[in-house]
Amino acid sequence: MREIVTFGEVLMRISPKGNKKFVQSNSVEFYFGGTEINVAISIANFGGAVKHISCISDDFIGDTAISYLHKFNVNTTDVVRSPRPLGVYFLEVGAVMRSSKISYNRSHSSFSEIKPSMVNWNKALENGNWFHWTGITPALNKGSKDTLLEGLKIAKAKGITISVDPTYRSGLWKYGEQPKEVLFNLVQYANIFIGGVNEINELLGTDYSFSNDDFVKASKHLMLEFPSIEKVFDKIRTSINASWHKIKARMYNGSQFKETAELDITHIVDRIGTGDAFAAGIIHGLQVFDDFKAMEFGKAACAIKHTYAGDVNYANEQEVLSILDGNTTGRFNR
Repeated sequence: MREIVTFGEVLMRISPKGNKKFVQSNSVEFYFGGTEINVAISIANFGGAVKHISCISDDFIGDTAISYLHKFNVNTTDVVRSPRPLGVYFLEVGAVMRSSKISYNRSHSSFSEIKPSMVNWNKALENGNWFHWTGITPALNKGSKDTLLEGLKIAKAKGITISVDPTYRSGLWKYGEQPKEVLFNLVQYANIFIGGVNEINELLGTDYSFSNDDFVKASKHLMLEFPSIEKVFDKIRTSINASWHKIKARMYNGSQFKETAELDITHIVDRIGTGDAFAAGIIHGLQVFDDFKAMEFGKAACAIKHTYAGDVNYANEQEVLSILDGNTTGRFNR
């Protein structure tokens, strides 16, 4: 089976149990995550063959992280090791009107020292048919940006489909390069764009509104600027409060615009990684369904991720398809 390849940092997440603040708690729980491994594990849970490429600490924490990836059958043969520690982030999970809060400790992590010479991209991509990246990775440091760029060039030369979730987070870009310029250079290699009007406006310096008409105009503008992009998928979240959200999706594939119905998520367990679950659902869906069902699958995958604690979507393909069939009551399966 050909592999879907992801590239990015592996992080450990540390949180107080329940919805407590750190000042309230004397005990914590941890999870492994990172936007690209969230995508990788989710696709593996759908039955796909996946390889993740990263730089992970050469200690017992790094060993545990790799063991976690192996538990989901994610191929780690091209992971490199470093004496630096694994990146960490701290999360207080909010509820109702109280927002969640995150603090990162990743500036000097193992992944922060990655550079192109550390990854043999020809070997890493030899069995690949899809390469997925996000805007988090080139934001972290010059080494990760340069390593990603080399991987994209080789993936394109090999005819591998490339998807991007351009995720712009202004607080991450601290190493001196301009985000818009970097992302503009990298997005030219993409075939599938997983993002909406916000991301397109950031990339192109435009001011399209959130209407469906402007989404189509923005998508056409994006495709004109980047001729390799064939399809655009956008997840739309309506937040009632920290515990109650509504999710739908829309797409433009160069000839058709379509939009899904909304899914109501009234009791959120954990919203971290839900956008990654959407991306994973789109990537998996495009390989087995038509464009519209792939979008529906991505929306349902995103929705069910809200029911799992931690960064990763643990749902399998059948569980997501069950939601598409209208089974959203949460009744016992006997």
